[in-house]
Amino acid sequence: MATELAFQSSINPIHTTTYGVDEVLTACPETGDLLDIQYDWDRVPVPSSLKEFERRWSSRRNPLDFSGVWRFRELLPFAPDDKIVTIGEGQTQLQQSEHVAKFVGVDDKNLFLQYEGLNPSGSFKDNGMTAASTHARIVGASMAACASTGNTSASLAIYSGVTKLFKTIVFVGSGKIAYGKLSQALDYGAVTLQIQGDFDDALKQVREVCRAANIYLCNSVNPFRLEGQKTIMYRVLEGLNWEVPDWIVVPGGNLGNSSAFGKAFMELKELGLIDRVPRLAVINARGANTLYQLVEEKGLCWNGGQPDEALVNEFYQAMDADNRRASTLASAIEINRPVNLMKCLRALDFCDGVVREVDDPDILDGKAQVGVGGLGCEPASGASVAGARLLREQGVIAPSDRVVCILTGHQLKDSTATVDYHTGKNGQSGNNYVNSPIQVENDYEKIMEVIRQIS
Repeated sequence: MATELAFQSSINPIHTTTYGVDEVLTACPETGDLLDIQYDWDRVPVPSSLKEFERRWSSRRNPLDFSGVWRFRELLPFAPDDKIVTIGEGQTQLQQSEHVAKFVGVDDKNLFLQYEGLNPSGSFKDNGMTAASTHARIVGASMAACASTGNTSASLAIYSGVTKLFKTIVFVGSGKIAYGKLSQALDYGAVTLQIQGDFDDALKQVREVCRAANIYLCNSVNPFRLEGQKTIMYRVLEGLNWEVPDWIVVPGGNLGNSSAFGKAFMELKELGLIDRVPRLAVINARGANTLYQLVEEKGLCWNGGQPDEALVNEFYQAMDADNRRASTLASAIEINRPVNLMKCLRALDFCDGVVREVDDPDILDGKAQVGVGGLGCEPASGASVAGARLLREQGVIAPSDRVVCILTGHQLKDSTATVDYHTGKNGQSGNNYVNSPIQVENDYEKIMEVIRQIS
């Protein structure tokens, strides 16, 4: 039984056994369930108001106050200050976008983009990796590993490369990673194993390898990863002057973000720091729509911590029998077996959430509209905008609702997808917002003729 103010416990509310934060666990030893990091909030000096965190804006020379994760450290108090690993993550922005608001169909001032592409490795993963790296330091890990569609490997590799605290191995599926992301893992010095298979195969292998070789696992099955990712929601509230929006719309892949967001709002509500919670919308790509099928078509739900696991197992067995593989141009969410499924069900339950699926052409159109509005994002990010538009068309989101769409990664994570979209090389029908380069002869008059046409 853990006695410290921070401890690990099963997400299953029936099981109350706890474990210390000095233990390296990716599942409850007793039940096999996913783990949460929990706190004895009576022993934590939590501010009485979220506004109190603003005092740290004036002490940015302190690395912990500069970090957009650790300046909220009272809300994830599992590590002493001298053990925290930070490289300046979380300097991200909440950007109001009238252009995307028009595209989605909400009132001009009501659409916001939380742009996580400004993190050091270019994606939201740094929010979680700073927390996982901190825990790795606490337990004295000398080697860390992850399976990745690209962003996780880049993030783990940059923390390893900058801090030199541990060596890194990343597992990627053959042909299932954007080159922009692969280049980061290679450049930052990680050992990269490219296996024959997809992300689900890579994750299965890395979990077995880490267990056998005592390597620290940094995928989002690691509960400390999600503690860091909670802070994305703190920064959203910060950007809205600590007011709660009506909707948080997030792409759904391995479901770490949606799970972390739900936990963030559960804790903030418990602590009395917010008086209501937003609704949560998780958006799958149609080619990787496990969550949508299970929740919206088959009725899977949290059920007070007792979801129908037989239904899930039956679904996966049928998927294996049919050899169904995830397939979407949004490679960051090209995942068939989301490890955080159960945590996401809990988040959907608490936040009165919904799940939707969108096609690749809609995802790429959403991405293009974000780009026209001045923020470049990776394809998966376009799912949040496409999903918000779909929910507005369905009447689930109202024009007057204040909506936050999460942009998970930078445009240059997958520049090929962007160029292929605008040049018609992606094999997709539609491409409704193409901005193709204009071919012109190497001749002054010809060039001027084009200039006059576009003036």
